[in-house]
Amino acid sequence: MLYVRALLVLVWCDIEVMRLRWRLFLPILGLFLFGVESYWSFRLNRELGSTPRKYYYWSSIRLDSDPLRTTYSKSCKPENEACDWKPTWVWIDSGYVAKAVMSLCLPAFALGAVAVIGLGHLGISEVQSFLALMPVLVFAWLYLVGWLLDSWRRKRLLAAAKSS
Repeated sequence: MLYVRALLVLVWCDIEVMRLRWRLFLPILGLFLFGVESYWSFRLNRELGSTPRKYYYWSSIRLDSDPLRTTYSKSCKPENEACDWKPTWVWIDSGYVAKAVMSLCLPAFALGAVAVIGLGHLGISEVQSFLALMPVLVFAWLYLVGWLLDSWRRKRLLAAAKSS
């Protein structure tokens, strides 16, 4: 009888540890991958040149640093070539890390796209809003996925413990 109680306590502790592991592991992994891709994107944008650019590229996502074009329209005249914002398009192949983050967190990126574009229409830089919102959305989405995995696993383990 004591052996059965000890086994049940161990199973229950294992269930508790597994529940905490996925809730924390997935968001931390997602933030780490997002940080790695952000670092690579910073390096890429630095290699594109040190002149002020209108667009910032996070992986293959083009973010507008001045969505209402206030800086361009106030400080530049058409004959001034120093204010040219080109190139407007840069071909960037997303790496495996970016593809993994975007596919794993597709709902977070979809919600983030809506929020970033909406804030861009209000004049807020898409770069700043993207870098502020996306880590929060990635963490929240992966926490929810981890919580669902934990609850599913807990139910399975409890059902297996009750049947045996």
